[in-house]
Amino acid sequence: MEDQVNRLVEKTWAKFQSIPSSERFLIAVSGIPGSGKTTLASTVTKRLNALYSGLHGKTSTPPIAGFVPMDGYHLTRAQLSAMPDPKHAHDRRGAEFTFDGDAFVALVRRVREPLTPESQTLYAPSFDHAVKDPVQDDIPIEPTTRILVFEGNYLSLDKEPWRTAAELMDELWFVDVDFETARKRLVPRHVKAGIAPTEEEADKRVRENDLVNGEEIVNKRLEVHEVIVSTDDEGWKPEAQ
Repeated sequence: MEDQVNRLVEKTWAKFQSIPSSERFLIAVSGIPGSGKTTLASTVTKRLNALYSGLHGKTSTPPIAGFVPMDGYHLTRAQLSAMPDPKHAHDRRGAEFTFDGDAFVALVRRVREPLTPESQTLYAPSFDHAVKDPVQDDIPIEPTTRILVFEGNYLSLDKEPWRTAAELMDELWFVDVDFETARKRLVPRHVKAGIAPTEEEADKRVRENDLVNGEEIVNKRLEVHEVIVSTDDEGWKPEAQ
């Protein structure tokens, strides 16, 4: 996995050199729940910033790369409760229909606008796991942030509005993992996060929700630029994302 990460950082940096200073370079990292996509996306972002700082010989340089997880585009619990079948909506939270894809596309369109001296900081939502709802305008995207790494389950899904978002990206990466490995990662994560009180109930949720979502993610995947095989290397341990 470490070799794959290094190659992706080098590839991204090389491609970034060729774009005009008024543009951003956008990457979407997708994969099933438990694939390790969050760790990949955040690690690539950190290493791009370290590379940029190293080239400039100082650590005070504004970060060139930013990381935007899709978690902030979860529909709120109140929105789920307002659906025709609230119980089903809450039980299936994490499925494609429980995200505000249109709002995500709107953000991507905004960061695609040309950068000028007048460009303002943009904001993306985050997700507060303590209250289990999004937090609006919590992730700043500065005008100096010219590489953006987005991460989420559905960023290469061949279905609107995700298809539109994918078309706005420069690179689509997919983190591939077998379903049993994903299940083993997700069960303890759900217990730790308070999503399920016991491993037995966590396993039930994983099988009836997360891996069901995973089937859609895999079966309806767009063509991508990179497929990264998720492994638990000693030097690079993916989080259960």
